[in-house]
This record gives sequence, structure tokens and C-alpha cells, in this order.
Amino acid sequence: MKSLQIPDIRTVANYQPAEASIIYDRHGRVIERVFAENRTVVELEAMHELLPDAFVAAEDGRFYEHKGLDFISVMRALVVNLKSGRKSQGGSTITQQVARGLLLSPEKTYIRKFKEAILAWRIDTLLTKKEILYIYLNQIYLGEGAFGVEAASQVYFGKSASQLTLGEVALLAGLPQAPTRYSPLKHLDRARARQRYVLNRMADDGYITPDKARVAYISKLNLRAGKRGFDPVNGYYLDVVKKQATEILGRPLQEAGARIYTHLDPKLQKSATQAVVSGLRSAGVRQALRDVNSRRIPQGALVCIERSNGRVRALVGGADYFASPFNRAVQAKRPAGSIFKPFVFAAALQDGWKPLSIISDAPLSISGGKHGVWQPKNYSGKYHGDTTLKNALANSYNVAAVRLMQNVGVKRVHAMADASGITAKMPPDLSLALGTVDVSLLEITAAYGPFVNSGIYTEPSFIRRIVVEDKELWRESPMRVQAMTPRTALNMEAMLEEVVTNGTGKRASGLPGATGGKTGTTDKNRDAWFVGFNGNYISGVWVGHDLNQTLGDKENGGRTAVPIWRDFMAEARGDSAR
Repeated sequence: MKSLQIPDIRTVANYQPAEASIIYDRHGRVIERVFAENRTVVELEAMHELLPDAFVAAEDGRFYEHKGLDFISVMRALVVNLKSGRKSQGGSTITQQVARGLLLSPEKTYIRKFKEAILAWRIDTLLTKKEILYIYLNQIYLGEGAFGVEAASQVYFGKSASQLTLGEVALLAGLPQAPTRYSPLKHLDRARARQRYVLNRMADDGYITPDKARVAYISKLNLRAGKRGFDPVNGYYLDVVKKQATEILGRPLQEAGARIYTHLDPKLQKSATQAVVSGLRSAGVRQALRDVNSRRIPQGALVCIERSNGRVRALVGGADYFASPFNRAVQAKRPAGSIFKPFVFAAALQDGWKPLSIISDAPLSISGGKHGVWQPKNYSGKYHGDTTLKNALANSYNVAAVRLMQNVGVKRVHAMADASGITAKMPPDLSLALGTVDVSLLEITAAYGPFVNSGIYTEPSFIRRIVVEDKELWRESPMRVQAMTPRTALNMEAMLEEVVTNGTGKRASGLPGATGGKTGTTDKNRDAWFVGFNGNYISGVWVGHDLNQTLGDKENGGRTAVPIWRDFMAEARGDSAR
């Protein structure tokens, strides 16, 4: 026996195959499976009650009677082999298939068949029939990349093996003989013929009545044709989830067998993608009209966060995930521009200033630094003299913001931004008032949370919990920080509403309920931003070119980013009560 090199069957008794990690949306629906082999191991009790019987009837009618080998079937297969003059795998019992699948190579030789017979007998001696069926039904390849009945149920029918109908059970049980040849997604007529065979075998063996077999055969099959595989709409969001989950688990998701429950809202994600694509197309058309030689369509990103708890409901990192998987909502760091100004104003309010306090928006010269004399200017090129803090923020007066930071102090502004979740390194000078700090869209959108949540910053969260082997391995516990007093937050919320009512964010108006936010435009119109709130959500939008070219004349936060934000939030508004 040693010369035959018979494998050790103890590996079968300790059956622990690689399992797919499954990612779910906020409603508990599967949105992706990450795997080397697409398999989800489930107990027999978690399958349709007739599913094991269907496979036994189709593959090994004497399974409960023999000891791993069915000599009648073996002899029948041998006669067929001799007559046909070629080798086949006919006559294999379920136990032999387990031995072959777990311990042997797929080569078709008589030596391998001999080894298979010995191993099947040993396995039948070591394990109960129930244990053998458990391994078989989780190990067997059923086509379309699916290993085991649970994965196959999801691939072919989009549901669990426990929710199958009798007709669907019989269809799966007909696949092991030739999964590709009998694939219902490619050869439905052949699959139906095998289904009929399985139902007849089940009726002959007494598992079901002939009437039930007939009803099952004529029942409609709801196959997932055309709906399988990865949905690129979720691509950018899922990339963040996979990265975080891998760090939490400490091993590749392909072999972790984890259940990852996320906060992704598929409806909002779809709306976000549509809003970004439509808005970028419009910006590209405007750019082409101004410059007939231009064929450049800008890129964009959108993030939607639930304002009270930091849960990220949608995230889009570009116009097309397959064309460019670079995630501009998370990986890109761009100059913040005027969307940073609220942290200057919040620091001032925290220091005792009021929304109606007066600040000068007159010309300003600041000596020193590497550039000598610095003279900040407003976007419009005009100055406005004495004005209130509320008006200065609503109209995004640059000079007023620099003067305010000069009065409050750089360190206080740093501290306010730090507490609000800004992790980027900020310059130690007054240029920060104009947003000379590179931030990601996710970071700056989450940093607006304290303005509408009683001053509390909540770390953005993508994953609710992770389960491995039916045990909860990890549950979210996002960091929460009191970034500012509730009074400061209340005043800032009102001032940001003024931006939409009478300021640079007017295009965001018209939605039911209170709406507020801040526009931002960087040097030479390279970046257009808007971060705003309405209903239950805070959302941020960025538009720009990857190579940092200008978006074109008159393209700015108010004109370029706000329409994308408003289109999305008009859709999100209908879901904000959920």
C-alpha cells in the first residue's frame, strides 16, 4: 500500500476548506463574494430538507446501504469502459467523489480509481453518512465557479440553499455529472432534461410523490442570468471595505470565510453614481463649448454620510470604476480651498466671536515669509469693507477669513480642525484660512459632522460588523470627539444655511427642510468642492482633473460641484426618514 502512496484520510475528518468572504449591504443583501474558490460552508440543517436526498437519488441511490463502494455500479461502469474502449468515472459513489475531490488528482487512470476505492472504504469507516454528505455538498463543483450547494444557490438563483424550491433543488442535483454541459445559464434545455431525471429518481426512491415531481418540473425557474458577478457601481465603496476588513482580519479575504456587514445603501450608491456621471458630462460639455479643442472630461467624487452616526451610505471615487479604479474620494488629496473656511469661523465663535461680529474685508498686506509681502484677494477681485462673520462666510470673502484667522490665531484653527477629524498636515501660517491644506473628500465631509451634530465629530464608518464561523469577530466602535461646544455648532449650522440661502451655494437651495454647506474653488479653478447637509445626510462633492489642469473659466464650487450634490440629495431626501 505504501508504494501506492495512499493519502492520509484524517484531513477529510478535519474538513476546513477555503471559504468565500461575503460582503453585505445595509439591508443584509449580498453585494460581493471574495474568494479563491467560491464556497460557503453550511450545515445540512441550513439547506432545503430535500436537497441531500436529491443528490443521493441522482448520484448514488444506494448511498445509505453500501460501505463507500457500490460494486454493482462499479461492474456496470467497467463493462461500459471495456465496450467503449476508453476510461470514464462512471460508477463513483458520493464517498468516492469526496475521496477524489479532497485527496486525489483528477487524472483518469485505473491506479487512481483503485486508490479512490480504498479511500472511499476508509472514509465510510471513519465518518457517518451524514458527515460524508455534509462534506460532499459543500465541496462538489457545480459550475459557473461555484463550489458547494450554498454558493451554487447564490450563483444560479440569488438566494440561500435553504430557500430553494423543489424544482431548483433538482436542477442543482443534476449538475455534478457535467457542470458545464448542464449549466442552466448556458444550456437550459440540457439542464431541464437532467432536472426531470433527478425528479423521477426522487419519486422512484420514495423521497417525493410523482405528483410533486410533476409540479416541480413545470414550476418557473427564476435564474440569475445576466445578474451574476461584481457590480461596478459599488466598486469604490467595496475597495474601502475590503482594505479595512483585511486589516481587521489580518489575512486575505479570499481565505477568511468572513461575513462582512457594511453600511452601503445600494439605492443611494446608484443615485450617487448617476449624479456624478451626469454632472461631469455637463462640465465637460461646458468646457468644450468654451474651448473647441478641448475633449477633456473631468473626474469627480461623492461621499454621503449619515449625520448622526458617521455611517457612510454611499461613496463614488470616479466616473467609471473599471476605467479607473483610483479612488478619488479616499486616495486623492487635493487643496481644500474655501471649504476649509468654516473651521476658521468655528474657532472664532469658540473664542467668543458672534455671527454678527464685524470683520474687515478691506485690502490686506502681510509682510514676511518666503514670498515677501502677501496680499490675499477675493475670488471676485472686489473688497467689501466691514462685514459680519455670517456674511463673510456666506459669500466666501478671502480677505475677511485671513483677518479673522489673524485675530483668532493659527493654533486655535489647527486645534479646531484636528478635533473635527482633519488629519492632514496643516501649514503654520495664515494661508491656511484659504484652504492651503490637502485633504481627501471623505475626510473633509466627515469633518463637517460637528456643525450639524451638537459639536460631536464621529469617525466615518463603512463596516458594521464582521462574523467568522458564526462568531462576531469585530463590531464597529467609531471614535467620537466633542470638537466644539453645542452653541458653536448651532451657530455654525445657521451660518452654513446662510451660504445656501444668500451666498455662494444658492444652487443647492430648494430642497425640503434646512439645507446648508460650503463651496470651495482652488487656484485657477483646478478644484471645485461642495460639502453640505440636508435631512439625515452630509454629502461632499469634488470635481477636478487628475493631472490638475483647470476646469475652465467660471467653473467653481457653486457652478460645478453644487449641481451634482443637489441632484444626489434630491434623491437621498426620499430615503432620509429610513
